[in-house]
Amino acid sequence: MSLAPPAALNPAAAPAPKGGAAGAGAPLPNIAAITSGKGGVGKTFIAANLAAALARTGKRVLVLDADLGLANLDVVLNLYPKITLHDVFTGKNTLAEAILPAPGGFSVLLAGSGMVEYSRMTAEVREQLQALVAEVSPKFDHVLLDTGAGISDVVLYTVSLAAEVLVVATPEPTSLTDAYATIKVLAMTQGRRRVHLLVNQVRKPGEGRAVRAQLQQVVDRYVNPTLEAGSGSVRLEIMGEIPVDPAVREAVQRRQLLMETMPGTAAAIALINAAIRMPV
Repeated sequence: MSLAPPAALNPAAAPAPKGGAAGAGAPLPNIAAITSGKGGVGKTFIAANLAAALARTGKRVLVLDADLGLANLDVVLNLYPKITLHDVFTGKNTLAEAILPAPGGFSVLLAGSGMVEYSRMTAEVREQLQALVAEVSPKFDHVLLDTGAGISDVVLYTVSLAAEVLVVATPEPTSLTDAYATIKVLAMTQGRRRVHLLVNQVRKPGEGRAVRAQLQQVVDRYVNPTLEAGSGSVRLEIMGEIPVDPAVREAVQRRQLLMETMPGTAAAIALINAAIRMPV
């Protein structure tokens, strides 16, 4: 599939939200947010399989389903949790009770689905999320925040808790446009100057690097000139490219981890290589 020309990445698609995203102080160093501009790019699948790849190296890994209200990590992992993040926030259960073992040797903290109260970032949810991340951070080598898609206040605040951010995109023009919007907003509201990029569903080797170069070109033209002098420029770092692989669809339909059931496939090997480059 040919890539969209840079002109298709409309700078107007990335308005800075009014008021920005209130951060929670200095992000903790072992926290990485996995996010995307557009839904449906495989973000949760990638978060789960990256965690499994990291766990294979002996790392203690937690994936926190931070897509509050529209959680689906449990579906990807074929888990049926009795205790969720909602139960922790309401005081019904403790955090220790909510952290569950997952296939692949890592831990998960699952969110409830369909919770309207988490569709916007209230002061109470902000404080609860910040306290939760601070509590789990010392217990794990890697904490991956599987955020929702887009640039809502919930997503942006969750990302602000992470030292590093990984944007998942595909070569599709709509995904590139939304990835650019996300990168611009993170640069303008959170002062992000380094953003990691993982390109999913590539059809030929090197397509991910071509996507990174295209996005960097648009960022250099429309974002970096607008930044405060002396604050540095936004640089995109390619963390990997995941090829189109029928094994991925099979694993998703079976609600299984690719790293567990088909670790020798092209997509699984690409995920292992991406895990090696994890920034935290």
